[in-house]
Amino acid sequence: MIQENIHLLACPRCRGKLRIERVQLKCLGCAATYPVDQDGIPLLFCPTEGWNKDRDVTEVVKAFYEKNPFPNYDDLESRESLEHKASRGIFARLLNEQIPAGSLVLEVGCGTGQLTNFLGMSWKRQVFGSDVCLNSLRLAKGFRDRFSINNAAFLQMNLFRPGFRDSIFDVVISNGVLHHTGDPYRAFQSIAQLVKPGGIILIGLYNRIGRLTTDFRRFLFRMTHDHLKFLDGHMRNRQYNEPRKRAWFMDQYKHPHESKHGMGEVIEWFEACGFEYLITIPKIDGSLFTANERLFEPHCKGNRLSRFLTEVEMLLEGGVDGALFITIGRRVCEDTFVGQKPAEARDSAALKG
Repeated sequence: MIQENIHLLACPRCRGKLRIERVQLKCLGCAATYPVDQDGIPLLFCPTEGWNKDRDVTEVVKAFYEKNPFPNYDDLESRESLEHKASRGIFARLLNEQIPAGSLVLEVGCGTGQLTNFLGMSWKRQVFGSDVCLNSLRLAKGFRDRFSINNAAFLQMNLFRPGFRDSIFDVVISNGVLHHTGDPYRAFQSIAQLVKPGGIILIGLYNRIGRLTTDFRRFLFRMTHDHLKFLDGHMRNRQYNEPRKRAWFMDQYKHPHESKHGMGEVIEWFEACGFEYLITIPKIDGSLFTANERLFEPHCKGNRLSRFLTEVEMLLEGGVDGALFITIGRRVCEDTFVGQKPAEARDSAALKG
């Protein structure tokens, strides 16, 4: 699929076109070359430049996931088992059902690629998965190759230096990723530019209030040398095998870097970068998220009080699934405000108007 879609790729250094030369990709602009590893994964990773070294955590996070791939495939033995696992969650099922036919989809920070492979089982779309961790990508592509998931493909890249052209994807997904970067808003701007006008972006982030439960458990685990793991419901789940439990525990409680965000803050990101707000999960207007929810239609974005109450509810529920909340938007403006904060971007838009 990479060969058939080489026109979609771009040099992460100069944004030039790439061409295939034997077992590598070469930029037609700056002549940079990028190898393809023995498993057939293009290695388009390019280090972030122009940052304070103390702020850029890309290499630290990359090293963590090389040792601790998340999630793992130990409990998945077939296409059917992956489909069953994904479909048990309402969100994954709705996403699979509602992505329009013919869509070009990118999952940024795909990890071991379970969502990419699940969405790639459909003949109606093509799905790319990208990540910084080569070990995770090898697990993803191994599953893809074993079960002939021909509409999924994987490559290594740094989301701050994308290996794709701008404005080409119908859907860009980055769930549980941006909060592990040194600058989540800049990371959002970077991947937002890959969405075509009218296309969809979906991001999942840790909530600043709902995550307090996880923070408290992390403190207890550290103080007791991890002897109180049973306080996390995932560690008590008898349906989980030990590798799956370990992957969850490491990702949630031993990660070297994470940030937490408010629902209103993320809505500001969307509006600053030319995206119409569609929905947040959990919903922030006080209504319930249902099994028939329309993910790509505009919903009420509530107000400060309703968002705060939703975040408090996440806390009172014990920070389920790490207190991750998902926000979806549609690109309505071709211009993005690169390098600006949301408030500055709104001022720029007002001046243009």
